[in-house]
Amino acid sequence: MKKVILAGGTGFIGNYFETKFKALGYEVKIISRQTQHISWENKAGMKEALEGADLLINLAGKSVNCRYNEANKNEIMNSRIKTTKLLGEAVLACENPPKVWMNSSTATIYRHAEDRPMTEETGEIGSGFSVDVATNWENTFFSFDLPKTRKIALRIAIVLGKDGGVMTPYRNLVKFGLGGVQGTGNQKFSWIHVEDLFQIVLFLKERENLSGVFNCSAPHPVTNRELMEELRKTMNVPFGLPSPKWMLEFGAMVIKTETELVLKSRWVLPDRLEREGYRFTFKTLDEAFQDILST
Repeated sequence: MKKVILAGGTGFIGNYFETKFKALGYEVKIISRQTQHISWENKAGMKEALEGADLLINLAGKSVNCRYNEANKNEIMNSRIKTTKLLGEAVLACENPPKVWMNSSTATIYRHAEDRPMTEETGEIGSGFSVDVATNWENTFFSFDLPKTRKIALRIAIVLGKDGGVMTPYRNLVKFGLGGVQGTGNQKFSWIHVEDLFQIVLFLKERENLSGVFNCSAPHPVTNRELMEELRKTMNVPFGLPSPKWMLEFGAMVIKTETELVLKSRWVLPDRLEREGYRFTFKTLDEAFQDILST
């Protein structure tokens, strides 16, 4: 039986992947802090799970949807570095290691970009805490020398889907009349439908010649203004109050998050995937919203 290991596979993306892989006939094993799964402390159990696996996907890491105080910043960083190191050590210990290891990364690794899009080849790495997390995460992942295991870092844009992620807060904003532009509205919103993210994983798994970094982002990013317009249109809400930066700063303190999640301009294109022949199911935001908001 084909076997896939989902590390940190208990969130919105992990739950989606688990359901889809099981439907394809895979045995799915999950490493997490939850008691029903393989524990991060159980090195023997991790090694046993990884032996002979077709695919390891690491999605582990504390959510960045929090205030960036020192305690949270340490946990955001350490939760990614530590789990990646533990997985690398477990793979090294295997006699028959996983054929492919895909590690989450983030499209936030690139700088704030309103002037031009970022591809894997031409993208400029940014600066600041979120970028430090992303670069340390990738450096840790690529530091392992694993001749029998192909390694791919997935620079994932904001993931859209029915059962979680950012759609819930965005829908609530629109529902309560606050679905106008946020900040200037010119900042780019790079996104991907969770189904395309899953199909990309299958695509890269089959393409044995491919490794390294891939931008996982739909080919048609939009501005924040276009995002909120499309969301209002799909939800049949004619009007939304704008949220200037000062209001967002205040609101972020109240709900214990950071404005960077909304105000940073992420303009990311899936250049390598498209050159290698991947065809997106959801290329445009209206297609994605029609699917996500249809029920």
